[in-house]
Amino acid sequence: MESLKPLAHYRGSKGPVVLMIMDGIGIGRYEEGDMVRASSTPHMDWLRTHAPFTQLKAHGLAVGMPSDDDMGNSEIGHNAIGCGRVFDQGASLVNKAIESRSLFEGETWKKLVENCRTRQSALHFIGLFSDGNVHSHIAHLEAMLREAKTAGIRRARVHILLDGRDVPPQSALVYVDRLEALLKDINAGGAVDFAIASGGGRMKITMDRYGADWDMVRLGWAIHVQGEGPAFASARAAIEAGRAANPSVIDQDLPPFVITRDGQPVGPIRDGDSVIFFNFRGDRAIEISRAFEEEALDKFDRSPRPDAQYAGMMQYDGDLGIPRQFLVPPPGIDRTVGEYLARTGVRQMAISETQKFGHVTYFFNGNRSGKFDDKLETYVEVPSDRVPFEDRPWMKAAEITDKVIEAIERKRNRFRFIRLNYANGDMVGHTGVTQAVQIAVETVDLCLGRVRRAVEKAGGLLVTTADHGNADDMYEHDKKTGAVVIDTRTGEPKARTAHSLNPVPCYLYDPAGTANLRLSDAAGGTQGGKLGISSLAATCLKLIGYEPPEDYDPSIVDVG
Repeated sequence: MESLKPLAHYRGSKGPVVLMIMDGIGIGRYEEGDMVRASSTPHMDWLRTHAPFTQLKAHGLAVGMPSDDDMGNSEIGHNAIGCGRVFDQGASLVNKAIESRSLFEGETWKKLVENCRTRQSALHFIGLFSDGNVHSHIAHLEAMLREAKTAGIRRARVHILLDGRDVPPQSALVYVDRLEALLKDINAGGAVDFAIASGGGRMKITMDRYGADWDMVRLGWAIHVQGEGPAFASARAAIEAGRAANPSVIDQDLPPFVITRDGQPVGPIRDGDSVIFFNFRGDRAIEISRAFEEEALDKFDRSPRPDAQYAGMMQYDGDLGIPRQFLVPPPGIDRTVGEYLARTGVRQMAISETQKFGHVTYFFNGNRSGKFDDKLETYVEVPSDRVPFEDRPWMKAAEITDKVIEAIERKRNRFRFIRLNYANGDMVGHTGVTQAVQIAVETVDLCLGRVRRAVEKAGGLLVTTADHGNADDMYEHDKKTGAVVIDTRTGEPKARTAHSLNPVPCYLYDPAGTANLRLSDAAGGTQGGKLGISSLAATCLKLIGYEPPEDYDPSIVDVG
């Protein structure tokens, strides 16, 4: 690929261009439950008055999802921001692969099915169990179960990771009843035995990311693979027991369970079995994939490790080849902002805490591990606290800010581009605890003020935005009337823990006035609505002083 061409009429600012991603902080549609609106945000308010401002789309078709009914998420949001174009994402790709039958006609599916038929073994499915369409979709699981029976599979087991995060907080039984009805239909006649084998909350087992807590994976391994854990006759019984012990528990935090018959687990994974991890999103699928595939994993004791055929719905890390086998090819994202800047010789920095570190690196770089140029790129990970997010909603925002200010003030080998992510609005937003969410939003705003002052002193430029909404929509609302839905058990508003479908803000601050910023015609003014977050790539390149690639989505601003 070629280096970037300098703009003819603008050579960039004295200080760095700083891209601040306020994860999960969108522009709410409803006043009630909008914890961004309810929070004290003097620094966001100041930027709204003193800097060019617009709204950007961050969900649905604008980020490569199947429809505008689909929420955005941090993975595809950072993909879009980093690559400057819209690619069909996992949900769309899997939908098309099932509709066209390319998934079932592919080498991996045939290999796993044939392994089960030849060895008279079980086909296992593990994954996030909902229709949230962020990490997975229950419809994909259902399609594979139906096809498995048609293909001659006699025994299948499903290991369910309960959601309550990308869907309503206590909706697990809706999906359990839906799947049990399908399994009853599949099992009719007695020729096959398809069943739920184990499960637990997504924040308790299996779905760790970025190596934050391998103990989650260890516990998931014990539950799914070894069949060791609290025993129940059914998934419904396990969920009801968890709620009886803690009526307010969110599905993502429900304790793990193993389904038994006659005192024995119905579905431990044994030698000769086949296993499909049916999440299409990569960040929370890599560690369990490594547990199945790596010969010398030192994170926990896997013994006995079954000799099983393993595949992911997609390949979650193309550079590291994780996993080796997959059902659907991932999006082929190339020519990202990070790669263009590295090829052009521009020094850049990426920083976040552990919970979002992979987003400002791996996902921002188009699902690519590692750096493009070790000499030009600096990646900084601030270790996240291992406590419930609602107990410490400030997270590591202050520590990130300290390091960003230090980088902005750097005299030698200065960075020309700094990208950072504050995880607070999203990670705390997923808890549904509104007091904590308000503290999270105000923490981010406080840090925004500190970064803004540093940018002013350095003569830099600040782009402040988000990858999707969350904290802006913390209550369930009636889809027809917009009224807040009241929880009949508590009399309080029913918490919403999923991402929102709302636009996100974009503030463009040029304190020195060197860029002569003005909203482009494509931006659609302060109300926005025309551009998505993919336009941030061309915007940042222009602010740094380079002509964006012709096929990038249009810049939000004109400069010079």
